[in-house]
Amino acid sequence: MLNTDTLKKNYEFKNVLTKGKYYNGNYIDIYIKKNNKNFNYIGIAVSVKAGKAVKRNKIKRLIRENYRLLEDKISVGYDIIFLWKKNKNISEANFFNIKYDIIKTLNKSNLLKKDEG
Repeated sequence: MLNTDTLKKNYEFKNVLTKGKYYNGNYIDIYIKKNNKNFNYIGIAVSVKAGKAVKRNKIKRLIRENYRLLEDKISVGYDIIFLWKKNKNISEANFFNIKYDIIKTLNKSNLLKKDEG
């Protein structure tokens, strides 16, 4: 993830969650806030209610990998938080469901760059 850093502090998450724009998908909610920098910050949160640590970490890895693959298509200069919906079944979570949901939700937010050519 070349153009990306991570949001780690509680106040960083709160800032994006309160001042950012909200977009929802089937599995993932996304909060986006402009940061006026030449790179993105991302944060990933999965509720404890979603399952045990092994399952929560699997979801985080899948989201992180999908973001990494889409990174060159995403506009820079934003703080992005991915929130897993706690009422969604983790067993339904696979790479392609999450990828489709992230693409659909980022398209709603106009954060994906349009294909040129």
